[in-house]
Amino acid sequence: MEIEIFDDMEQCTADEVGRMLPLVSEQRREQALKFRFTFSQYACLKAAVMLQGIIARMRPDIPLPLTFNFNEHEKPFLADHPELFFNISHCKNGIAAVVADHPVGIDIECFHDAEHGLLEKTMNPEERQQIASSADPAVEFTRLWTRKEAVLKLRGTGITDNLSTVLSGPEQVETTVNPTKHYAWSVAVRPKN
Repeated sequence: MEIEIFDDMEQCTADEVGRMLPLVSEQRREQALKFRFTFSQYACLKAAVMLQGIIARMRPDIPLPLTFNFNEHEKPFLADHPELFFNISHCKNGIAAVVADHPVGIDIECFHDAEHGLLEKTMNPEERQQIASSADPAVEFTRLWTRKEAVLKLRGTGITDNLSTVLSGPEQVETTVNPTKHYAWSVAVRPKN
């Protein structure tokens, strides 16, 4: 498994968007240019470029740029390479990409507080207590949220599960918190049999 995290968001410029456009497939260019704001265009392109870089290192035999197929829940996959699994994520403070030879999910989020209603809907009582007793509830909420999102992205089903029980499944999740850049990211994998 190879993970890449990018958080030098000062590079997010219209010039960088223009530089990356020819590096990705027509499909990804069209997707990026549908976004109105430079940041969204940049994040869409940068995530694809990062993903292609990882795949090029792991599997130089796979031609670039990559073109994706999508499952019924819009999770992308490479039809010609079902042995490769990948996932991308971005927030205003960072972009994350992961590639593996087994199912994988990744999520990156900026620290943010959660309102009571959101906590009730997404966290079980133990998680709500964990957040409430934390020295920094916003960091703890974000840490738990990225864990849940990474698992859901690994499963490729979207938010169809009960969010309060997502972390009780068999998936293994690792989380990193970057207090300097104000984000957390998590990667989820299925245990190997």
